[in-house]
Parts: sequence; structure tokens; C-alpha cells
Amino acid sequence: MGTIAAKTDADWEELVKLSHNKPVLIDCWAPWCGPCRALSPILEELNSKYKDKIEIVKVNVDENNQIPTQLGVRGIPAMFLLMEGEIASNKVGLQSLQNLIMWIENRI
Repeated sequence: MGTIAAKTDADWEELVKLSHNKPVLIDCWAPWCGPCRALSPILEELNSKYKDKIEIVKVNVDENNQIPTQLGVRGIPAMFLLMEGEIASNKVGLQSLQNLIMWIENRI
């Protein structure tokens, strides 16, 4: 997962607090999910581009069920943009880098 931090259910309060300072993109994924693995390098590139503007984190849904439940995850990969403690937007499925850039730019 490189430079993107892995978070657990125990980190939920920290993520909510962090989202009051800058947006948090939460990637809900699983190691067995092909589209999740394909999305990983795209998120790494996105993380490099927006490292000062947005925090990107990964949550393994197989090991953590509270955060995905809190976010309403129904399929993976699922990405949620958390701003000021609230879900501002979400995307489900494999996305291109350009699509994710447009998504973020329209929200931050």
C-alpha cells in the first residue's frame, strides 16, 4: 500500500476529527478484490498529487467492519470523501485517475 496509511475501526474518531481540517478520502477495499488492487496505484498517484490538500487512507473491509458499516458500504472498492465530519460524496468501483481528479476538484 506504499505511502497510503491503513486505518482500522479504532481510527474512526481520528478520521472524523481530521476531516475538520482537510478532506479525508477513505478507500474501502479487500486483498481478494481485483478492482481494489487495480485501484491501488491510481490512489498512490492521487496521493502524490494531493498530499497537501487531502488525506487518503485505506480500510480493509475483511479486517474492519465498523467503518464500512458506518459509511454504508455495499460493494468494493468504495471511496468516501469525508469533510467536516460528514460524508460529502462517494464513488463505487474502479475509477480512472482523471475521474478521481475531477471528483476531488469538484469537492475541495
